[in-house]
Amino acid sequence: MKKHFTLFLLSFVSLVLAQAGSPATPYYSGVNWSLTGMNLKSALSLKITNTHTNFLTYAQDWNATQATDLNPTNSSNVLLLYGFSSSTCPSATSNDNDHRERNSLSNGGGNVCEWNREHVYAKSLGTPPLVDGASTSADSDAGEDAHHLRSCDVDRNGNRGNLKFAPGSGNSGPVSGGWYPGDEWKGDVARMMMYMYLRYPTQCLPINVGTGATVSTDTNMIQLFLQWNADDPVSVYEDNRNTYHGNTNNTYAQGNRNPFIDNPYLATVIWGGPAAQNRWPSTILASSSFASILDAGIYPNPATNNEFFVATATELKTIVLFTINGQMIQKIDNPLKVENDTYKISNLPKGFYLVQLSSDEATTTRKVLLN
Repeated sequence: MKKHFTLFLLSFVSLVLAQAGSPATPYYSGVNWSLTGMNLKSALSLKITNTHTNFLTYAQDWNATQATDLNPTNSSNVLLLYGFSSSTCPSATSNDNDHRERNSLSNGGGNVCEWNREHVYAKSLGTPPLVDGASTSADSDAGEDAHHLRSCDVDRNGNRGNLKFAPGSGNSGPVSGGWYPGDEWKGDVARMMMYMYLRYPTQCLPINVGTGATVSTDTNMIQLFLQWNADDPVSVYEDNRNTYHGNTNNTYAQGNRNPFIDNPYLATVIWGGPAAQNRWPSTILASSSFASILDAGIYPNPATNNEFFVATATELKTIVLFTINGQMIQKIDNPLKVENDTYKISNLPKGFYLVQLSSDEATTTRKVLLN
């Protein structure tokens, strides 16, 4: 009876895992998550192009930005890309802030305490250059795509100009002939550039808007954006923008989403590089070719005594445990080995867990049952 119960339990767990192995939103229905590399890139490119059904005019982008760029903790203000805390801007509205946020009604593009909707992919760096004010059709130019138009302080965006993105630290500003978007915004920028590349694959190349070495499997992608995507996790602000545009009931929604906001780890599966945040820990993505580079085993499995061991020759940076429903219950940063190539996880209640193992270069997920 115990043997049959165990087989039933494992079958049930496999069924639940298969159901939980899909992204939370039905937007990605039909995407084959066993694809990796350029095949997955092509599949996501097709998805976000086919679902881009509402082509906004440049004037409508004002309305979209006012709806999407609100500060999650203060809905009277929009957050300003490249911004950081400051209070040097004189204004009649006390909520205004020179660099990081501004009253949502203070738009217009003037030079005195107003914000503008600005192209994060600099218009002049496109091939051909991006044009705003194009016709509202499926051929509408990338210059009007709201996924890369952000609220921005007019003067700061003027300082950025058409400088390419470059490495830096701290607040935004010019660095070594390029532009650093700031610690708070570098992940946002990377994910927008990845989206623009997939949506406009010949016009918006990452190598034209950023600096540094390229990826060996795709010489149009630069390693800098992969690093920023991994270093700066998705914020509530980004999620709010993505949710708005993915809902066609919203007046100024485009209908498509930015996949790299939904799950930054998609970039790792496509281009490799440092392992980014995997927001779908129970998905089949963990079996990608990049993730499989991290060779690891778990024993005993099923485990007893509320503990198990991870065996891998790879130096792990994090071990994260999730329930089968995707709820994170424990995260261990820079775990210590108990002996050569072995990590110990203990003090766990009985249950079924997904164990996400991450190194500097890859992430993989294993399953373990604690009896």
